[in-house]
Amino acid sequence: MWKAFNSLTPEFIQQRKTMQAICREFARDPSKGNLKKLKSQFQYCGQGVFIEYGFHCDYGDQISLGDRVYINCKTTILDGGEVSIGDDSLIGPNVQIITVGHSSDPKKRLDKANFCRNVIIGSNVWIGAGAIILPGVRIEDNAIVGAGSVITRDVLSNTTVAGNPARPINNPAF
Repeated sequence: MWKAFNSLTPEFIQQRKTMQAICREFARDPSKGNLKKLKSQFQYCGQGVFIEYGFHCDYGDQISLGDRVYINCKTTILDGGEVSIGDDSLIGPNVQIITVGHSSDPKKRLDKANFCRNVIIGSNVWIGAGAIILPGVRIEDNAIVGAGSVITRDVLSNTTVAGNPARPINNPAF
């Protein structure tokens, strides 16, 4: 179910500007102090979470990270909706997690209205480099998302998916 929200209110604009400044500061100097400042903006941030430089999000307060989550460089989370990432999950470089969309009706799109759907990522999930996770997707525990994949629908636990749109594939032996 899509939830409507207006990202152009003064409150949302200010919140994005504040978060952008925190993300820029972290990108320039990914020190422990700036990482702590970034994490403090999240709805929840577990123990042992590590985020590499170049991280970007819109609001921060819609993001929940479990224990020992690793987020690689240049990850983007558009968090108009909630984003939950479970314990021990690995997010590759240049991954995009998107919760926001716009109307498919061209006339309604002129209103610049936003709609969002939550993204839920389970525990011990590995999302490969450059993957794109679209709004409303649930990726269950122990799943693997291949590099460059576009996730348009839910991924079951213990499943490996790859491609655009992503489809289940045989689990490779590493």
